[in-house]
Amino acid sequence: MTSPGGGLWEQSFGQRVYTVQEFTSELKTLLEDEYPSVKITGEISNARRYSSGHWYFTLKDSRAQISCVCFRHQARYLAAEPEDGLEVVARGSVSVFSKRGQYQLKVSALEAKGRGRLQAQFERLKRKLEAEGLFEESRKRKLPPLPRRIGIVTSPTGAVIADMLRVLERRFPGLWIRLAPVRVQGQLAAPEIEAGLRHFSDEPWADVVIVGRGGGSLEDLWAFNEERVARAIASSLVPVISAVGHQTDFTIADFVADLRAPTPSAAAELVVPEAAGVLNLLDGLGSRAAKSTRLLIERLKTKLLGAGGERAARLVGRRMNAAWQELDAEDASLRRSQSDRLGRLKARLDGLRNRLGASDVRLRLARQAGHRSMLSGRLRPAARRRLDAAAARLDALERGLRASSPVTVLKAGRTKLDAEDASLRRGQLGRLSRLRVRLDVLDRGLRALSPVAILERGYAIVRKQDRTVVRQAGQVSVGESVGVALGEGAFVAKVERLDA
Repeated sequence: MTSPGGGLWEQSFGQRVYTVQEFTSELKTLLEDEYPSVKITGEISNARRYSSGHWYFTLKDSRAQISCVCFRHQARYLAAEPEDGLEVVARGSVSVFSKRGQYQLKVSALEAKGRGRLQAQFERLKRKLEAEGLFEESRKRKLPPLPRRIGIVTSPTGAVIADMLRVLERRFPGLWIRLAPVRVQGQLAAPEIEAGLRHFSDEPWADVVIVGRGGGSLEDLWAFNEERVARAIASSLVPVISAVGHQTDFTIADFVADLRAPTPSAAAELVVPEAAGVLNLLDGLGSRAAKSTRLLIERLKTKLLGAGGERAARLVGRRMNAAWQELDAEDASLRRSQSDRLGRLKARLDGLRNRLGASDVRLRLARQAGHRSMLSGRLRPAARRRLDAAAARLDALERGLRASSPVTVLKAGRTKLDAEDASLRRGQLGRLSRLRVRLDVLDRGLRALSPVAILERGYAIVRKQDRTVVRQAGQVSVGESVGVALGEGAFVAKVERLDA
């Protein structure tokens, strides 16, 4: 194919003259062959998603930028959705958008480099809440020394809840435990954790609340770095223990909570003392009280004898001895009764444990109780809102019926329907008009790019007898017959002279 005056230009400058479309097509081929797969890192800006499902955005750094497109069939599999300000690693192929003459990256995969961004958000929120005094030790409350009712806000599945229940059972059997089942990861986790904390704060049941989850990455633990969770902990009327991740993991919830536990199991260790230790403490206190009582009696006895009350002291002594004997007898009887009762209760408890086997009924009951309470808390406001909305609609309907007759209502409805029909027709006609204009533009573009249209403008295609297209004079020799195709018709010519 040649261009108008092509021979003159080639003779003058010794190089080929391209059309815009030809040059763009060659660049497109070169770029796509050279960069079939490339990874580029940068920050997303101007991200927008069209109704077709395709994503368009710009990938930039401090000194340059590149346009990106991700088509619908690839967008559905992206690990991270394009978002302004998000640092990512984009993988795809380099191409050229011929219509605009710009190169672009056709994205097939997108991976967030979000750790830096999340860390910056973490530090920003930490400074904000610290400035408000939410981390101050003076506002944090001491835990109850011996709580009987413990609320837990965590996932109902996994090892965390099972580990905490096992530790609590070992340290102090017989505690009341209620679970608020929540998600601990993902977009819905933070609202559910906030709702669980507010449930235990609003419901006067728990003596202390544990909130937490197992370990993970910064992204996995991010729900506990949300401001809504931090403020729910700070405003709780019940002391809160934060037990998130491992010992090396720190979240905003840890700084706001009344106590930070390095792990969920450690939180269960910290919330209650060991029952055996409490019993030993009580026995020690009892022994100290008895010793103090005996010493006081001896001092009073000595004082009484010194005051000349020897006879009265002997009388008091005999009565006290008789009282001590009666007390000892009652104590022995009470101990036998308690021992017998404890034996019966232990046998009954062992029987129940054998029947229950490996199943943990307390966890099931805790889940059900927590679920019922949360559902109840959600349903009451929802039901009230629905009733209020229904009452409002009834009032409006009643006022409407009183203010207008059925004929007027029908006429108004007919008028509204006609107006909407006219608007819909106008919209459809406008859309058809725009589509017709677009179709005309595409048709003209298609005709302009058609080889037939090019031939109609005076160009020709020269072929050898084997149908090979002649692009250079050196492809033919003097005396050789060639076929010449025109816009209308074709003819055979014989080469008489070659101009190099």
